[in-house]
This record gives sequence, C-alpha cells and structure tokens, in this order.
Amino acid sequence: MFDKDMLKSILAAYGPSGREQTVSDVIRGYVEPFADEVYNDALGNLIAVKKGTSGKKIMLSAHMDQIGLIVVDIDENGFLRVSNVGGVNPVISVAREVRFENGTRGVTYFETEKHGAKDATMPELFVDIGATTRAEAEEKVQIGDVAVYVTNFVELGNRISCGALDDRIACAAVVEAFRQMKSEHSVYAVFTVQEEVGLRGAGAAAYAIEPDLNISLDVTLTGDTPKCSRMSVKLGAGATVKVMDSSVIVPPIVRDFLEKAADENNIRWQPEVLRAGGTDTGAVQRTRGGILSGCISIPTRYVHSPVETADMADYEAAVQLVCAAVAKKELPHR
Repeated sequence: MFDKDMLKSILAAYGPSGREQTVSDVIRGYVEPFADEVYNDALGNLIAVKKGTSGKKIMLSAHMDQIGLIVVDIDENGFLRVSNVGGVNPVISVAREVRFENGTRGVTYFETEKHGAKDATMPELFVDIGATTRAEAEEKVQIGDVAVYVTNFVELGNRISCGALDDRIACAAVVEAFRQMKSEHSVYAVFTVQEEVGLRGAGAAAYAIEPDLNISLDVTLTGDTPKCSRMSVKLGAGATVKVMDSSVIVPPIVRDFLEKAADENNIRWQPEVLRAGGTDTGAVQRTRGGILSGCISIPTRYVHSPVETADMADYEAAVQLVCAAVAKKELPHR
C-alpha cells in the first residue's frame, strides 16, 4: 500500500523549474531518516546516499520540477503577461487558478477578441490577481516570478488525479524504494532540477557521482483514452521499461537487466516507446564518457495538465522494480 500522505505532500509542494527548494525540503524530510548522507549540489539537485560494500554505484533519478508560467510584463491595469516554463499548453492553461511562491493567487484568461479558447496562444494568455493598477500588482508579484497550477488530489478508485504527477509521483516512488531497498551497491537517490527546461540537473549530478548504472524514473504517456495517438502503454498494466524516447535509445543490456528483474520477481511491466518527449535518462547517458542508463516509467494520462492521472498499481510496480533491480549483484556492463 502506498504512503498517500507522503505522495500528497510532495505533490502539493511549490517547485517549478529553477525554483525547486521547497519541494526539495519536503522530499528531504522523507528520505533523510533512511540515508547515510543527504546534500544539495550547486544546481540544487537533492542527493541521498545509501553506502554499499561492492564498490559499485547505482544512481536513481527523478525530477522535482514542475511546469509553470513566468511573469514577463505587468500592464497598466495590473494584468500579468506570462510565458511558459517548460511544456505548458496555453489552451489547457485558460481559465485556471494559479499560485505564486509567496502565496499570491490568480486566475488565467486570454484575449478574446480574435478567437475562442481552443485557439489561444501563449502571448494572449494573462493572469488576473485582482489588481487594478501596475503599482498594486507589483506589491504582490514581480517580473520573473513563476506561477503553477492550483490542483486537487482526486481519488478515482485505485487511481489518482492531480497536477505535478510529472514527476512528483516518481519522486515519491524513489523515496519509497529507498526506504525498502536492500543492496550491496552504493545507491544515490537523486531528485533532479530543471528537467522540464532541458534535462539540466541530471547530467551535472551524474558527472559528479559517475555511477556504474543509472535508472531514471519518470511518467510516460498512454494510448488508452478515446481517439488518442496510438501507443501500447495503458494504465493498470504495470510500470514500463523504456525502449526509446526523443532523448535516448536505451541500451539493450540495460533493458534486459530491468526486464529480467521484473520477470524474476513477478512484477508487471510493459515496454515503452515514446514518440516525443525526453527524460533525465538521455542526459545521464551522455555524461562523461557515457553512462549505462535506463528508465522505469509510470503510465500517466493527461500529462502537463492539472488533472494528470495514474494508477497506483503501476506506481507500486515501479517501486518493486527499483528494489528488485538494485538488489541484483551483477550490474549490466559493456
């Protein structure tokens, strides 16, 4: 059974790309009791270490940051003009409640004179924080401040819906696996920054750690909703073992390692080919002279929206697969 309170706490924490300290502090509170060492590096990655005896190092990586809207201008009537931080869909962002780090709330809308909401573009989007003048707005919000969606944690049977599942659900899975795992290898649980804006944190962490194996955890898309793009992944069928996405082709020896770990422990899994979108896996793979890197994903519907939806059986399968992988004595090698 998953730790619902932990997951809700991690999901609720403010943490858009480049401003992950609050969510980092929340995760630290959950992982520190089970670690031999915990620290933040210069970029802000949170790193928890369990020391082993084999001389080998395994890195587990999941990104803390969420997408957001950054203030680029404030007009004379107090409306905030915004741009995207990460993959924000302006159509999905219309008529949403948002919040800033300092607690200021606002609602989004768009310029209506040209067309309907289905055609809204980012330059036409604005945030209304209730101000009537620029000076009044500037008392609450400054240029460069970032807003995130206000979302609810909704339970749908064994499924949940919430914003920031990408990738906080994987952060929670890493924490849960870190609590449970037994390994003779040193395990570095790395909660990375700025993934949504170019996979920036993971590469720096991997360069410093130089692991023998990296396993990234992220969400992935599904092909099980009406009239969606064809994809074999579906909710409730298990965690996925990534084959390929836009950032990486996973080496067959790493895929085979993860697939065997799943099969040997009767863990449900499904193969994943993601047409578009990248993960920390690709950044780690290209670090130093190359690092063996694979990815376990949690199938998620409606990614980059306030209602991202996942099945907790897939979450639990991801936790089990991480524990099974790090417990193996022999790691993949060239």
